[in-house]
Amino acid sequence: MKWSLEDFVYGATDGAVTTFAIVAGVVGASLSPAIVLILGFANLFADGFSMAVGNYLATKSQKEAIERARQREEWEIDHLADQEKQEIRDIYAKKGFKDEILEEIVRIITSRRKVWLDTMMKEELGLVDDKRRPLDTAITTFAAFNAIGFIPLLPFVVVYAAGAIVISQEAFAYSSVFTAVAFFTIGAVKGKILRKSLVRSGLGTLALGGIAAAVAFIVGYLLNQLV
Repeated sequence: MKWSLEDFVYGATDGAVTTFAIVAGVVGASLSPAIVLILGFANLFADGFSMAVGNYLATKSQKEAIERARQREEWEIDHLADQEKQEIRDIYAKKGFKDEILEEIVRIITSRRKVWLDTMMKEELGLVDDKRRPLDTAITTFAAFNAIGFIPLLPFVVVYAAGAIVISQEAFAYSSVFTAVAFFTIGAVKGKILRKSLVRSGLGTLALGGIAAAVAFIVGYLLNQLV
Protein backbone atom coordinates (compact mmCIF):
# COMPACT_ATOMS: atom_id res chain seq x y z
CA MET A 1 0.00 0.00 0.00
CA LYS A 2 1.18 3.52 -0.83
CA TRP A 3 -0.37 6.34 1.14
CA SER A 4 -0.33 9.96 -0.01
CA LEU A 5 0.12 13.05 2.12
CA GLU A 6 -2.77 14.75 0.31
CA ASP A 7 -5.24 12.01 1.32
CA PHE A 8 -3.90 12.02 4.88
CA VAL A 9 -4.41 15.78 5.21
CA TYR A 10 -7.88 15.49 3.65
CA GLY A 11 -9.01 12.81 6.11
CA ALA A 12 -7.23 14.29 9.12
CA THR A 13 -8.70 17.76 8.64
CA ASP A 14 -12.28 16.54 8.39
CA GLY A 15 -11.79 14.08 11.24
CA ALA A 16 -10.53 16.76 13.61
CA VAL A 17 -13.14 19.34 12.57
CA THR A 18 -16.23 17.11 12.73
CA THR A 19 -15.27 15.27 15.91
CA PHE A 20 -14.37 18.39 17.84
CA ALA A 21 -17.55 20.05 16.58
CA ILE A 22 -19.50 17.16 18.09
CA VAL A 23 -17.57 17.48 21.35
CA ALA A 24 -18.23 21.23 21.50
CA GLY A 25 -21.90 20.76 20.73
CA VAL A 26 -22.37 18.14 23.45
CA VAL A 27 -20.44 20.24 25.97
CA GLY A 28 -22.53 23.25 25.04
CA ALA A 29 -25.65 21.21 25.71
CA SER A 30 -24.21 20.04 29.07
CA LEU A 31 -24.65 16.36 28.27
CA SER A 32 -22.73 13.49 29.84
CA PRO A 33 -19.28 12.17 28.84
CA ALA A 34 -20.99 8.99 27.63
CA ILE A 35 -22.90 11.02 25.01
CA VAL A 36 -19.66 12.63 23.87
CA LEU A 37 -18.12 9.21 23.34
CA ILE A 38 -21.18 7.67 21.67
CA LEU A 39 -21.57 10.50 19.18
CA GLY A 40 -17.83 10.94 18.76
CA PHE A 41 -17.06 7.31 17.95
CA ALA A 42 -20.16 7.04 15.77
CA ASN A 43 -18.81 9.99 13.78
CA LEU A 44 -15.33 8.46 13.56
CA PHE A 45 -16.50 5.23 12.02
CA ALA A 46 -19.56 6.32 10.05
CA ASP A 47 -18.29 9.62 8.66
CA GLY A 48 -14.77 8.25 8.27
CA PHE A 49 -16.09 5.34 6.22
CA SER A 50 -18.27 7.68 4.17
CA MET A 51 -15.30 9.91 3.36
CA ALA A 52 -13.14 6.90 2.49
CA VAL A 53 -15.76 5.58 0.08
CA GLY A 54 -16.21 9.03 -1.45
CA ASN A 55 -12.48 9.44 -1.97
CA TYR A 56 -12.27 5.91 -3.42
CA LEU A 57 -15.02 6.62 -5.95
CA ALA A 58 -13.61 10.04 -6.84
CA THR A 59 -10.12 8.65 -7.46
CA LYS A 60 -11.50 5.69 -9.42
CA SER A 61 -13.68 7.95 -11.58
CA GLN A 62 -10.77 10.30 -12.27
CA LYS A 63 -8.49 7.44 -13.30
CA GLU A 64 -11.20 6.02 -15.58
CA ALA A 65 -11.75 9.41 -17.20
CA ILE A 66 -8.00 9.81 -17.80
CA GLU A 67 -7.80 6.31 -19.26
CA ARG A 68 -10.69 7.01 -21.65
CA ALA A 69 -9.01 10.22 -22.77
CA ARG A 70 -5.73 8.36 -23.23
CA GLN A 71 -7.39 5.69 -25.38
CA ARG A 72 -9.00 8.40 -27.52
CA GLU A 73 -5.63 10.09 -28.03
CA GLU A 74 -4.05 6.75 -28.93
CA TRP A 75 -6.72 6.20 -31.59
CA GLU A 76 -6.16 9.68 -33.01
CA ILE A 77 -2.39 9.14 -33.17
CA ASP A 78 -2.97 5.87 -35.03
CA HIS A 79 -5.61 7.17 -37.44
CA LEU A 80 -5.08 10.94 -37.60
CA ALA A 81 -1.29 11.17 -37.33
CA ASP A 82 -0.88 14.27 -39.51
CA GLN A 83 -3.53 16.15 -37.59
CA GLU A 84 -1.98 15.16 -34.27
CA LYS A 85 1.47 16.26 -35.45
CA GLN A 86 -0.01 19.62 -36.38
CA GLU A 87 -1.47 19.92 -32.89
CA ILE A 88 2.00 19.32 -31.43
CA ARG A 89 3.36 21.95 -33.81
CA ASP A 90 0.68 24.44 -32.75
CA ILE A 91 1.31 23.77 -29.04
CA TYR A 92 5.02 24.51 -29.26
CA ALA A 93 4.57 27.37 -31.68
CA LYS A 94 2.51 29.07 -28.97
CA LYS A 95 5.44 28.55 -26.61
CA GLY A 96 7.61 30.65 -28.92
CA PHE A 97 9.43 28.01 -30.97
CA LYS A 98 9.63 28.45 -34.74
CA ASP A 99 11.23 27.33 -37.98
CA GLU A 100 13.85 24.56 -37.76
CA ILE A 101 13.77 24.32 -33.97
CA LEU A 102 10.00 23.88 -33.99
CA GLU A 103 10.16 21.16 -36.64
CA GLU A 104 12.90 19.37 -34.72
CA ILE A 105 10.79 19.41 -31.56
CA VAL A 106 7.84 17.98 -33.47
CA ARG A 107 10.04 15.29 -35.02
CA ILE A 108 11.56 14.24 -31.69
CA ILE A 109 8.24 14.13 -29.83
CA THR A 110 6.34 12.25 -32.52
CA SER A 111 9.14 9.74 -33.03
CA ARG A 112 8.40 8.18 -29.65
CA ARG A 113 4.80 7.08 -29.18
CA LYS A 114 4.72 7.30 -25.38
CA VAL A 115 6.29 10.77 -25.34
CA TRP A 116 3.87 11.86 -28.05
CA LEU A 117 0.90 10.49 -26.14
CA ASP A 118 2.00 11.94 -22.80
CA THR A 119 2.57 15.33 -24.43
CA MET A 120 -0.91 15.36 -25.93
CA MET A 121 -2.47 14.35 -22.62
CA LYS A 122 -0.68 17.07 -20.67
CA GLU A 123 -0.38 19.92 -23.14
CA GLU A 124 -3.66 19.53 -25.05
CA LEU A 125 -6.00 18.06 -22.43
CA GLY A 126 -4.28 19.20 -19.24
CA LEU A 127 -4.44 15.67 -17.81
CA VAL A 128 -1.70 13.96 -15.84
CA ASP A 129 -1.99 10.32 -14.83
CA ASP A 130 -2.84 9.96 -11.14
CA LYS A 131 -0.51 7.34 -9.68
CA ARG A 132 -2.66 6.83 -6.60
CA ARG A 133 -4.70 3.64 -6.31
CA PRO A 134 -8.34 4.09 -5.24
CA LEU A 135 -8.05 1.54 -2.42
CA ASP A 136 -4.94 3.26 -1.07
CA THR A 137 -6.70 6.63 -1.01
CA ALA A 138 -9.67 5.12 0.83
CA ILE A 139 -7.53 3.42 3.48
CA THR A 140 -5.37 6.50 4.00
CA THR A 141 -8.42 8.77 4.34
CA PHE A 142 -10.14 6.43 6.81
CA ALA A 143 -6.99 5.94 8.89
CA ALA A 144 -6.22 9.66 9.04
CA PHE A 145 -9.83 10.55 9.86
CA ASN A 146 -9.88 8.14 12.80
CA ALA A 147 -6.36 8.78 14.06
CA ILE A 148 -6.66 12.57 14.19
CA GLY A 149 -10.39 12.56 14.87
CA PHE A 150 -9.77 10.56 18.05
CA ILE A 151 -7.66 13.37 19.55
CA PRO A 152 -10.63 15.52 20.72
CA LEU A 153 -12.17 12.45 22.37
CA LEU A 154 -9.08 11.35 24.30
CA PRO A 155 -9.66 13.46 27.46
CA PHE A 156 -13.28 12.27 27.62
CA VAL A 157 -12.21 8.64 27.33
CA VAL A 158 -10.03 9.22 30.41
CA VAL A 159 -12.84 11.04 32.25
CA TYR A 160 -15.38 8.31 31.43
CA ALA A 161 -12.94 5.57 32.43
CA ALA A 162 -12.54 7.35 35.79
CA GLY A 163 -16.29 7.03 36.36
CA ALA A 164 -17.35 10.64 35.87
CA ILE A 165 -21.01 11.17 35.03
CA VAL A 166 -20.81 14.88 34.18
CA ILE A 167 -18.52 16.62 31.73
CA SER A 168 -15.42 18.09 33.28
CA GLN A 169 -14.52 21.58 32.04
CA GLU A 170 -10.90 20.54 32.50
CA ALA A 171 -11.46 17.65 30.06
CA PHE A 172 -12.95 20.05 27.53
CA ALA A 173 -9.99 22.40 28.01
CA TYR A 174 -7.54 19.59 27.33
CA SER A 175 -9.59 18.51 24.32
CA SER A 176 -9.51 22.07 22.98
CA VAL A 177 -5.74 22.38 23.39
CA PHE A 178 -5.02 18.96 21.84
CA THR A 179 -7.32 19.68 18.92
CA ALA A 180 -5.86 23.15 18.39
CA VAL A 181 -2.39 21.62 18.12
CA ALA A 182 -3.76 19.03 15.68
CA PHE A 183 -5.44 21.72 13.56
CA PHE A 184 -2.29 23.80 13.39
CA THR A 185 -0.12 20.79 12.54
CA ILE A 186 -2.47 19.66 9.78
CA GLY A 187 -2.53 23.18 8.35
CA ALA A 188 1.27 23.40 8.46
CA VAL A 189 1.57 20.07 6.62
CA LYS A 190 -0.94 21.29 4.05
CA GLY A 191 1.09 24.47 3.66
CA LYS A 192 4.20 22.40 3.01
CA ILE A 193 2.39 20.45 0.29
CA LEU A 194 1.15 23.64 -1.35
CA ARG A 195 4.47 25.40 -0.76
CA LYS A 196 2.87 28.14 1.29
CA SER A 197 3.78 29.66 4.65
CA LEU A 198 3.59 26.91 7.27
CA VAL A 199 2.55 29.32 10.02
CA ARG A 200 -0.12 31.06 7.93
CA SER A 201 -1.54 27.79 6.66
CA GLY A 202 -1.52 26.34 10.16
CA LEU A 203 -3.29 29.37 11.64
CA GLY A 204 -5.83 29.30 8.79
CA THR A 205 -6.78 25.69 9.48
CA LEU A 206 -6.86 26.41 13.22
CA ALA A 207 -9.21 29.34 12.61
CA LEU A 208 -11.58 27.28 10.46
CA GLY A 209 -11.65 24.49 13.02
CA GLY A 210 -12.25 26.99 15.78
CA ILE A 211 -15.18 28.55 13.93
CA ALA A 212 -16.77 25.13 13.36
CA ALA A 213 -16.36 24.29 17.04
CA ALA A 214 -17.75 27.65 18.18
CA VAL A 215 -20.84 27.26 15.99
CA ALA A 216 -21.44 23.74 17.33
CA PHE A 217 -20.96 24.90 20.94
CA ILE A 218 -23.40 27.80 20.52
CA VAL A 219 -26.02 25.59 18.85
CA GLY A 220 -25.68 22.99 21.63
CA TYR A 221 -25.94 25.67 24.32
CA LEU A 222 -29.02 27.29 22.77
CA LEU A 223 -30.76 23.95 22.27
CA ASN A 224 -30.05 23.07 25.91
CA GLN A 225 -31.72 26.33 26.96
CA LEU A 226 -34.72 25.91 24.70
CA VAL A 227 -35.51 22.21 25.00
